[in-house]
Amino acid sequence: MKNKTGVLLINLGTPDSPSVSDVRSYLSQFLNDPRVIDIPWLSRKILVNLIIVPFRAPKSAKVYSKLWTANGSPLLYYSNRVKELLQQALGNEFDVHLAMRYKNPSIPDVLEKMRKANYAKIVVLPMFPQYASASTGSALEEVLRVIRKWWVIPELKVISQYYDHPDFIEGFAQRGRQHNINEYDHVLFSYHGLPERQVDKVYADGLCANHDCEHEVTEENKFCYKATCYATTRLLAAKLGIPQEKYTVCFQSRLDEKWLKPFSDVVVADCAKKGMKKILVFSPAFTADCLETVIEIGEEYQEIFHKHGGEKVQLVESLNDHPVWIRCLQDLVLRER
Repeated sequence: MKNKTGVLLINLGTPDSPSVSDVRSYLSQFLNDPRVIDIPWLSRKILVNLIIVPFRAPKSAKVYSKLWTANGSPLLYYSNRVKELLQQALGNEFDVHLAMRYKNPSIPDVLEKMRKANYAKIVVLPMFPQYASASTGSALEEVLRVIRKWWVIPELKVISQYYDHPDFIEGFAQRGRQHNINEYDHVLFSYHGLPERQVDKVYADGLCANHDCEHEVTEENKFCYKATCYATTRLLAAKLGIPQEKYTVCFQSRLDEKWLKPFSDVVVADCAKKGMKKILVFSPAFTADCLETVIEIGEEYQEIFHKHGGEKVQLVESLNDHPVWIRCLQDLVLRER
C-alpha cells in the first residue's frame, strides 16, 4: 500500500533476562545516558561504571528475578501487547513498531527496518505520558540521532506528552474503579522521581519553585514534569471523586535528597504513623507494570507501611493492555495524519 505511515512506540527498556550480566549491561547503558545522570562526562563515567553498576547489578538482578514472569519482563510483554493491539486498531494504512530506549529491541535496529520500509511518514510516540528529559527527551534524541544519517528523511511527527488526554485519564480511572476507593484511608499518586535540577532546567529563570506547578499548567511550565504530574493527578482525582484532602502527590525511586519531594516512601511511612490502615497507590507515570510498580510499590512500600503499623498498600494496576489505553494511542496517532 502506498503512502503507509510507520508508527514507532518507545518504552524505557528492560534487561534481556534477570541474570547479573544482563542487568549489568542494562544499567550501564541506562545510567550512562547524559540525560539520565546529567553531570560532567568524566564524573558520570566514574560514578556509574566504578561505583553504581558494580554494586547495584547483583542486588538489582535479585529484584528482577522476583519481577520476571512466565512471559518474561512485564514491561516488554505488555509493550508488545500494545503494539499488536494498536496495529489491529489502526489497520492496514499503518505499520506499528516497538523499540526500547535501552536494550532490546533497540531504537537503531527498529529504525533500520523502518528505513527499509520507505514510509511516507513516521509518527514517534514515546510511552511516557508526562514529558521529562530523562525519558521522552532521551528517546527522541536517540531517534533523531539515527534518522539524521538517513539519505531520505520522511515526514516526521513527534508526540512529546499526553498527560491530560481524556482516554489516558479514563484508562487509569477504570483501573482505579476496580477497587472500592472509599475503603481506603488515603490515596497516593506516586510518580517516578527526578533530580530537582532537571525540572529547573525547563525554566528561563532556572527555578521550578518560582512557578505554581502544583496548581496549574501554563505556557512557562507546560513541559515541567512536576507540573504535568500534578495536572494528571487533578484530572484523575476529579474523575474518581477523590477530595483533595484524601490524596497526596509524591515521587519515588530517588537517589539522594535533592530529588522531587515529597518522597513516596516517606509519605507511606507517615500515613501508617497517622494510624491509617489501608492506602491505595496509583503510578500514572508508568503505562506498563514494571520494577517500580510491582516491586517498589507493591512489595517494598507494603513492608514500610506494615513496619509502621499499617496493614495494606494496594497498587492500582497500570494501563498495560487496557482497551481505553489502546484507544488513547490510536487517537494520538490519527491526530497526526
